[in-house]
Amino acid sequence: MHSPLPPASAETTQVRRASPAFAKIKFALFLAGFSSFALIYCVQPLLPAFAASFNLSPTASSLALSLTTGCLAIAIFIMGALSQSLGRKMVMAGSMFGAAVLNMIIAVLPDWHSVLLARALEGVVLGGVPAVAMAYLAEEIAPEDLGKAMGLYISGTAFGAMMGRVGMGLLTEIGSWRMAMGVLGALCFIAAVGFLILLPASRNFQPKPHAGLRFHLSTWAGHLRNPALQRLYFLGFCLTSVFVTIFNYATFRLTGAPYGLSQTATSMIFLAFALGVVSSNVAGTLADRLGRRPMLVSAFAMILVGVLVTLASPIWAIITGIAIITTGFFIGHSVASSSVGAAADGAKGHAAALYLLLYYAGSSITGSIGGWFWQHGGWPAVVALAAAFSIAALLVAAFGPKINRH
Repeated sequence: MHSPLPPASAETTQVRRASPAFAKIKFALFLAGFSSFALIYCVQPLLPAFAASFNLSPTASSLALSLTTGCLAIAIFIMGALSQSLGRKMVMAGSMFGAAVLNMIIAVLPDWHSVLLARALEGVVLGGVPAVAMAYLAEEIAPEDLGKAMGLYISGTAFGAMMGRVGMGLLTEIGSWRMAMGVLGALCFIAAVGFLILLPASRNFQPKPHAGLRFHLSTWAGHLRNPALQRLYFLGFCLTSVFVTIFNYATFRLTGAPYGLSQTATSMIFLAFALGVVSSNVAGTLADRLGRRPMLVSAFAMILVGVLVTLASPIWAIITGIAIITTGFFIGHSVASSSVGAAADGAKGHAAALYLLLYYAGSSITGSIGGWFWQHGGWPAVVALAAAFSIAALLVAAFGPKINRH
């Protein structure tokens, strides 16, 4: 009589690059990245239009983005905990559907405070995508292919961020910002349907339906004591602090004197995100082969160079600097986010939630503070703020604790 087969380990059930399941996962997560980042950042090219339409200062108009990312940072904790009980796939799908509907609702709201409230709710709802997506990939993809898979997910976020920004600029010129918000919401609803159909159910996820507050707090505390994770959390904060601040106030710089670019022309700067689609994909593969530290150092060195290049006056130099920053940002985010799963000792969803809390906190806090620098010191002050974060991150990337490849 044959003895029963031993239960399959995570290693035997994890998906590898050559399998059909890998293709489904990468496309489904590409849709998730596209949808979530298009919805988060679609208002960025509209900040000058909000300031003009509602008689706002640049700092006040930036709340349309900062409030969303701030609520998103907090919601990631709640959604990450819910995914421990409800499962990864259903939390991500529910978040995508809910956020798409909210974006369509914003299109018909009558006043600024209603728009801000809806944008805050959108941030809350979207908390179910980023951390859970990172945890899903870390659990389901074989370690040697995780960098590639995470790079594809990040390339989806880059594509979504680009299309959300550029598309909003173009649609606003054709119709209005309200029409643009409605159209984007409808497209992201369709993306949510595709995600739900394509993504395979989790095979290595171990639900904890009765996990209480004490479990979550002790798990987060354990991750915060991990030096490698501390380093990654700081780098995530610096990444968005630089990136969002530069893009927020570049729109004000280019629509103002002496450039006077139109809404459509200004939104074209976000085509630089096409570089992110490529660089994040390539960075994930190179990190698997070469190691994470060299890639992180290279990323922040590029960001610093790009920030300094934007000090030049010609438009071509400003665009070149933004392109360099974009490439460095997506390399850094792809490598750092895939490193979180490698550095975490279990409970990868909780580790990812902490990374994204700091990642979106940088967008929300520094993105708003950048408005004060812009108003009181112009573009040189914005560059000084971004350069300070770039230098700090470069030093931590170069000399911080080592992270294993897998």
